[in-house]
Amino acid sequence: MANIGTLNTTAAGIDAVSGRLGDGPTGPKPRPALSPRNIMLYGTLTIAALYYLLPLYVMVVTSLKGMPEIRLGNIFSPPMEITFQPWVKAWAEACTGLNCDGLSRGFWNSVRITVPSVIISIAIASVNGYALANWRFKGSELFFSILIIGAFIPYQVMIYPIVIILREIGIYGTLTGLVIVHSIFGMPILTLLFRNYFVSLPEELFKAARVDGAGFWQIFLKIMLPMSLPIFVVAMILQVTGIWNDFLFGVVFTRPDTYPMTVQLNNIVNSVQGVKEYNVNMAATILTGLVPLIVYFVSGRLFVRGIAAGAVKG
Repeated sequence: MANIGTLNTTAAGIDAVSGRLGDGPTGPKPRPALSPRNIMLYGTLTIAALYYLLPLYVMVVTSLKGMPEIRLGNIFSPPMEITFQPWVKAWAEACTGLNCDGLSRGFWNSVRITVPSVIISIAIASVNGYALANWRFKGSELFFSILIIGAFIPYQVMIYPIVIILREIGIYGTLTGLVIVHSIFGMPILTLLFRNYFVSLPEELFKAARVDGAGFWQIFLKIMLPMSLPIFVVAMILQVTGIWNDFLFGVVFTRPDTYPMTVQLNNIVNSVQGVKEYNVNMAATILTGLVPLIVYFVSGRLFVRGIAAGAVKG
């Protein structure tokens, strides 16, 4: 009898499970692949991608054509005969005034401007952000407010006073003066990013280090820096992109022999000497934009992580 009762109980359990399974699948109903929402989403993304990729495609194919083929008027057609001579001329032979050394001189000037500007601005801004996030000194909120205001002051308003200052100290028209300008103007927004990132880190780490007797620099160098790679990548990409692509400061604070790459590009494209060589202009434009693109594609994933972490807390 006991065995019969056990069998009855088991059968009832099986029936109950079968009943639940018979109710159908659980969870949200899968959406069809061609739903109006997906069509709208992917359609918008496709249009946006084409909007940005089409000019790049035209630039690349034009830079690989010779002038006779360009004069045929088919800007979207691939080159019938690929030539890299426009790239060679844009880099080393294009003329601007009396100089016929292409973009090469401007490239090295941009490197000499960008590298120290990025290092100086990030080094100072990271220490500023760390101090504002973890060391509540007297007047820290006022100092932070001044930095935030500085981040939104238009550059054009400050150009003339900076020209006067650089002239008075004897570095106007030099790469050193332009490095100082880029470092100063990059510091407010970088300080904000570093401050928000350090605030988002666990406060217990800082307190434990203080209990163990660690000082300002020990905590910064041994605890904060090893955990801050994403925000340093964000700062580097922002500064490299902003400084490398800058035209206004380059044309105002330097002289022809120290012009950065963007000013050299403008002079090549707007040159009125000889025939307008569109393939050389396109090649020069691509060469000028390669450095920021390479930096972003190499470290893009860390950029997304860092910018998200740096915006967690205000």
